[in-house]
Amino acid sequence: MTEKKRVFLTGAAGNWGRYILREFAERADEFDVVALVLPTGKDIAAIRAFEGMPNLQVRFGDLTDYAAVEACVKGADYVLHVGAVVSPFADEHPELAHRVNVGSMRNIIRAVHAQPDPSAVAVVGIGTIAETGDRNPPHHWGRVGDPLRVARYDEYGQSKIIAEKALVDSGLPKWAWLRQTGIFHPGVLEIRDPIMTHSPFGGVMEWVSVEDAARLMVNVCGNDVPDEFWGGIYNIGGGERWRLTNWELQLRISGALGVKDVKRWYDRNWFATRNFHGQWYTDSDRLEELVPFRQDTPDAALERAVRANPALRAAGRVPAWIVKNLVLKPLTLKPRGTMSFIRDGDEEKIAAYFGSLDEWQAIGDWSTFWPPRPERTPSLLDHGYDESKQQSEWTLNDMADAARFRGGRVLSDRMRVGDIATPLDWACAQGHVFKGSPRLVLTGGHWCPECVRDTAAYAQQAESSPFLAQLEAALPVGTRVP
Repeated sequence: MTEKKRVFLTGAAGNWGRYILREFAERADEFDVVALVLPTGKDIAAIRAFEGMPNLQVRFGDLTDYAAVEACVKGADYVLHVGAVVSPFADEHPELAHRVNVGSMRNIIRAVHAQPDPSAVAVVGIGTIAETGDRNPPHHWGRVGDPLRVARYDEYGQSKIIAEKALVDSGLPKWAWLRQTGIFHPGVLEIRDPIMTHSPFGGVMEWVSVEDAARLMVNVCGNDVPDEFWGGIYNIGGGERWRLTNWELQLRISGALGVKDVKRWYDRNWFATRNFHGQWYTDSDRLEELVPFRQDTPDAALERAVRANPALRAAGRVPAWIVKNLVLKPLTLKPRGTMSFIRDGDEEKIAAYFGSLDEWQAIGDWSTFWPPRPERTPSLLDHGYDESKQQSEWTLNDMADAARFRGGRVLSDRMRVGDIATPLDWACAQGHVFKGSPRLVLTGGHWCPECVRDTAAYAQQAESSPFLAQLEAALPVGTRVP
C-alpha cells in the first residue's frame, strides 16, 4: 500500500478551501491534511462542518505567526497556500492584506528552508488574475509573461505580486505558482458589494468552477504530476467554454433567476468602463495538460449555484423598479461604488474608472448599447526576447534584449548560460535598481517593484517601455490617467 502524503493547507475555512477539503475527504486513503485556521467565530464555524473528516487535523493559529506556520510545515510533503486576504476587504485594509498575503508566503518559505530536506516539501502558491490588471478588448488575450500592471486601488493584486516574487526567487527546490482567475461558486450569486459596479460590461473573464479549482489543488499532490510542472508559473482557467464577457455572465445569471430583462435593474452608466482585471488566456490549457482538472461546464455550475440559493429564484417575480431603486442603486452610492465617485466629484477615481467626467456623461442609455463581441482569435503581446530559444540557452544578451524592451537595462555583467534561477541586477527607465531572476522577469512578467506600485504613472512609464506601451495603445482614447 502506498504511504499517505501529508498536506498543509492554508485557507481551509474559505470558499475555495472548503471545496478543497471535500475533495481531500474523498481521497482519505491517499492524503492526511493539516489545516491552519484562524480562531475567529466565522472560521471556527466554517471548519466545524469537517469535524467528522477522518484525515483532517485542524490547528488554530495565524499565518503571520512563524512558529504556527513552521509547526504545520514540519513533516508535510506539500504546502497548498490558498489562504489570503482578498478583495474587496484587502483594498479597504491594505496594511493587513500585505501583512497576511506577503508575510504568510515569507513564513512558509522560511519554514521549508528550515526543514532537514527542503526538497522533500513541494510548495504551491496562489496568485491572481488581478496581477495583470485591466485587459479590456482589444488586448483581452493574455498569458504568463505579460506585463504586471495592477488596476488602480487594487491592493490585493499588489500584495500577490510581492508574494509571487518571494516564492519564485526563494531558492526552494520544489515550487509552483498558480494565478487564479474568477472562481464561480454559489456565493457569486449572493454578492451585494459596490465592487460589482467596477466590472465593465465589455470586459472578459475566463472563469473556473470552484469544483474544478479544488480538483486541481488535490491533483497537484498526486504521484503522476510531471517534474516539468515544478518551478513554473501558470494561469488557472476553465478553457474555451468558460471564456465569457462580463455582459454575457450578467445575462446567464439573470436568465437562470428568471429575470426577463436585466437592463431594467440598472442604469448603463453605473458600471465602470475600465480599471478592472480580467482576460482570456492563451496558455491556460498548459496547466490542464500537466495536471488535468477540468470536468465542469458553466451551465452545470450555474445550475448548482441556483439550487444552493433557492430564494433567489424569486428575483424574476420582484418588480424591476424595486430591485433597481431599493437594492442596487444604494450599492452604487456606497463607498467604492462608482456613483459615489460621481456624486462626490472624486476626479481621480472618475478618471480611473471612466476616463473623465465627460466620458462618463457620454456613455448614454440602454438604447445605444450593443452586446460586446470581442475577438475570439487569440493574440499575443511581445515579451521582448526570442521566445523560440530554449531557456537552457539563455545568455546575458537575452537579458539585455528583454531589459531594453522594458525601457531599462541589466546591470549584472555576467550570467551563467541557462541559469534562470539566480537573481540578476536590473535598472528601470526611472533609475530604480532591483533584483530578479531571469525566470521572474522574462517568464513571469515582473519588472521594477517600485514602478508597479505607481499605478497612476503607468501611462508615463509606457512612454519609455515598449513592453507597457502595447497595453496603453490598446486602451480607448482618453483612458490615460494623469
